[in-house]
Amino acid sequence: MYYRVIWSFCLLCCTCVRAQTFSFLSEEQNAFVQQEVERLTLKQKAGQMTQVAIDLVFEGPTYVLTVPPVLSEERLNRVVGELEIGSILNHPSRTYPTPAEFREYIGAIQEKAMATTGVPVLYGQDAIHGVNYVRGATLYAQPLGVAATFDTTLARELAEITAYEMKAASIPWNFSPAMDVGRQPAWPRNYESFGEDPYVNKLFGLAMLRGYQGDNVADSTKVAACLKHFTGYGSPLSGRDRTPAYLPERQLREYYLPQYQAAIDAGALSMMINSGEINGVPVHSSKELLTNILRGEMGFEGLLVSDWQDVRYLYERHMVARDLKEAVRMAIDAGMDMSMTAVTTDFPQVVVELVQEGQLTESRIDTSVARILAVKVALGLYDKYLWDPASFPDFGGEAHGRRALQAAEESIVLLKNDGLPLPIKPEQRILVVGPTSDNMRSLNGGWTYSWQGQEADTYLEEYHTIREAVEREFPGRVTYTEGVGFDTLVDIDRAVSLARASDIIVLCVGELSYTEDPGNISSLVLPAVQRRLFTALDSLDKPIALIMAAGRPRLMTGMANRSEAVLFAPYPGPRGGDAIAGILSGRVNPSGRLPLTYPREPNALVLYDHKPTEARNGTYNPLFEFGYGLSYTDFTYADLELSSRVLNPDDTMAVSLRVTNAGDRAGRHSVLLYSSDLVASITPSVKRLRKFTKLHLEPGESQTVSFQLTPEDLAFVGRDNEWVTEPGTFRLMVGGAGGGVRL
Repeated sequence: MYYRVIWSFCLLCCTCVRAQTFSFLSEEQNAFVQQEVERLTLKQKAGQMTQVAIDLVFEGPTYVLTVPPVLSEERLNRVVGELEIGSILNHPSRTYPTPAEFREYIGAIQEKAMATTGVPVLYGQDAIHGVNYVRGATLYAQPLGVAATFDTTLARELAEITAYEMKAASIPWNFSPAMDVGRQPAWPRNYESFGEDPYVNKLFGLAMLRGYQGDNVADSTKVAACLKHFTGYGSPLSGRDRTPAYLPERQLREYYLPQYQAAIDAGALSMMINSGEINGVPVHSSKELLTNILRGEMGFEGLLVSDWQDVRYLYERHMVARDLKEAVRMAIDAGMDMSMTAVTTDFPQVVVELVQEGQLTESRIDTSVARILAVKVALGLYDKYLWDPASFPDFGGEAHGRRALQAAEESIVLLKNDGLPLPIKPEQRILVVGPTSDNMRSLNGGWTYSWQGQEADTYLEEYHTIREAVEREFPGRVTYTEGVGFDTLVDIDRAVSLARASDIIVLCVGELSYTEDPGNISSLVLPAVQRRLFTALDSLDKPIALIMAAGRPRLMTGMANRSEAVLFAPYPGPRGGDAIAGILSGRVNPSGRLPLTYPREPNALVLYDHKPTEARNGTYNPLFEFGYGLSYTDFTYADLELSSRVLNPDDTMAVSLRVTNAGDRAGRHSVLLYSSDLVASITPSVKRLRKFTKLHLEPGESQTVSFQLTPEDLAFVGRDNEWVTEPGTFRLMVGGAGGGVRL
């Protein structure tokens, strides 16, 4: 193939046509991409820029296909044959195929594409906590739970598992990781982020990116990552999905661009656009963000894809375009390469018309098509686009399951253990009660088989709910009643009666599964019936272990204050029930830490890196702080040392301390290094996380931890909207230990 490419490239050079090149491709691959762009017709190029849902090539109405799904030769001919569409996503609605079935479906699609345009289809899915649309795949904690582990090595291993199992189903493109900083607690996609801190998002996003793509994305066990959602998506003013954010440029550059920049520098091949709007401008129409900043300043070379139907929403929701044609022109002019048109197919024809009418140039179309083809070439799809499931013997297997269990165990955060009611003592009788105690939806969240996760109980029935896991962990000692539903009364009197005969109450509250618009809420306060159940049980003066199973910090101040123990389970995955039971029994020593600030009051949604004025008169008083988490053993810090008390512009400073497990059981522990800038030209945050690591210590064991700091680590975006490290005095803090340094 590539001998033909080189010869064609020479001809192109002779005719003085300038080729678009990509740093992630070889010279021969770049030449091939240029040849393909020259070969395709305008209609075929418009097809390459179009992505539709796989429902459009199956029998039956969209979203309600026949079960089992049946490929429609007529629809396949139209979508891939006549319209020559170049990308497909998702799964056949109402079904979740096995790897072998996906291979069959994708094989038919690819065969049609190669016979029509000679360009392989780029097939993608949202595999955000494992391959959640492929039956039998290994699912694990949602990203917020992964962040709570504070273990980026584990995060990379989980992403490697996902890439391996995607390729077992012949799926080469993953719409993950989501690098939206979740700085609005009510936002219904908070659990899809790595929490509120940009640095945590950057490191976990990089870990997942490297796990997906590896050193060679064309490898049989690797997939292309797609960073989501550029940018500012996680900070809607209202807390509701796809609603406006208002972000000054300085905040945008300091909090919402750095993690994407790091991922671009690490070789991210694709990116998805924020569905919302920033400062009144829908991001899908923002040339400033998508071209001037993302392409020009940040150097992103890869494929930029819209989110679900978002080009249409420019006129249907945002009201910045008159009709579809103007919306398409606007989005392409802004910098979009591929439109996720989802269940409509008029986009490619509109692209052709816009070029024919002179509203878009074909050279602009060529730019996007080259980016799309470059990703397909990098993935090696021209040479191989199907993989044999039999070549992936670890798919859904025990080795992958062990990592998923570890993620579940380390994602759960022990927030309170007053009077040491946990671990539960031998022979104590246990009542398990509450709406999140006996379903898989509250352990897994959305994107678990179905979009909203409502199929979790059907397809994950082999795993254990909290109730089932506790019954297995404590055989013969557990009684159960639901007590209340999520927002409906069931039988509180029965719960109280059973509690009287029990020694400890495991009360499970929180949320069902959700994502996007269906997950919007008007208040972080739990429904009244859940609070009413707690009040009735609390009146018995029995110890309560409160478990908050949710994808965001639902308020629980009164309940937490009156409970003896509190655990936060941020969608730990199918093995979350086993992990919680293990923590309750003491078989598992908890090590999770909060990747977000847990608010105390409805209007006290102040983040950990707040400004000094936000903490005046004790007004910063969260229920639990970012980074907080308890263990069943005691870790102590000592001997904090700085290699120098002065950090010059070209220096690196070592910050070291000794960490000791002073307790009587082994445990894992995250060490978090913060800094405070004492005086700055922009009001400084009270503190910012700068470094972290996680270690395992046996009882009595000590280990020296060392962090390397540079002036860049202490930089911020100044008044001129440029990064700066100003001279001044900083305070460094690790737990209770602290020291000052002058820069």
